[in-house]
Amino acid sequence: MEKKSSFFYVLFCQDGTYYGGYTTDIVRREKEHNDGVGAKYTKPQYRRPLKMIYAEEFVTRSEATKAEYAFKKQPKFKKQQFLAQQGIAFPPDMHKKCVIKTLSEKGETKQYDQ
Repeated sequence: MEKKSSFFYVLFCQDGTYYGGYTTDIVRREKEHNDGVGAKYTKPQYRRPLKMIYAEEFVTRSEATKAEYAFKKQPKFKKQQFLAQQGIAFPPDMHKKCVIKTLSEKGETKQYDQ
């Protein structure tokens, strides 16, 4: 049986805030958030629509949730610095594709359709 990858991801919310999370399926998770069933934070209508702007693949859930925790505890300007280092400008372009770092490309970013 093939093991699913774990992802740490960042959503840009309509109200200008960021939400960091963990998932094994980034397409499904973004849809859940936009449907208002993803998380308590993203449920309010004023935060939607949301756009997944960054995702990073990890081997284990533990690694992904540690990345999520580290992101969530940062102030907004630090989150923006982190995202800028990943090639994401502020404010994020809602029409650009999500930047995804895969295991085979760590250190290198590519953009993929979602």
